Amino acid sequence: MDIQIIKVGITNCYIIKHEGTILIDGGVPGEFDKFLKGLKESGIDPKEIKALIITHCHWDHIGCAKKIKDKTGAKVVVHKYEKDILIKGEPVMPPGVTRWGKILGFFINKLSKKFSIEPCEVDIVIGEEDYPLEEFGIKGKIVFTPGHSPGSISVVLNSGDAFVGDMAMNGLPLTIGPNLPIFAEDMSVVKNSWRKLIDMGVKKIHPAHGKPFLVKKLMNKVVL
Repeated sequence: MDIQIIKVGITNCYIIKHEGTILIDGGVPGEFDKFLKGLKESGIDPKEIKALIITHCHWDHIGCAKKIKDKTGAKVVVHKYEKDILIKGEPVMPPGVTRWGKILGFFINKLSKKFSIEPCEVDIVIGEEDYPLEEFGIKGKIVFTPGHSPGSISVVLNSGDAFVGDMAMNGLPLTIGPNLPIFAEDMSVVKNSWRKLIDMGVKKIHPAHGKPFLVKKLMNKVVL
């Protein structure tokens, strides 16, 4: 399994290649050129990408979704609770759950209102059940992991790699080291989702913000 990161603004967009190729998240609005540059540097033909999986529909994860879909022809995958956000191009910002999250969230809210999100058609709608990725040539599945947002989903590979969107954050200006999110709709639900992932045996966490880390570094943050 080949895993590559393309930075699209402040967001890590992940390319996963095996027998097929998928993309996780659509990055920040106005950064489509960076996405194309990242593909070129990685030696990936846009048409290789068969699915664009949106972990959740906040502005920094769906900003280039429409342009990516048009360029690649990929099927866009999103949870049913956030489908309409993507279709309408009207994202919302979750509240801060830490003191720093509340302060930073105030400024991010102001910034995000300046962006225009292109509405994007949805091809596959995920529910509460796991969704296998074999049809895209990937050994793994999509798992419902709400809490940061109502429709947050994660991609869990058979290798133990988990791509969790904003279920975790790693590094400044958001957190000092691996940590739970500083923005969330419900932190108790976030922790329940983490228990679910840990019970599944995930080993390495790939967050949307910051470098990948081993799940054991987050264990003491989750009450088991």
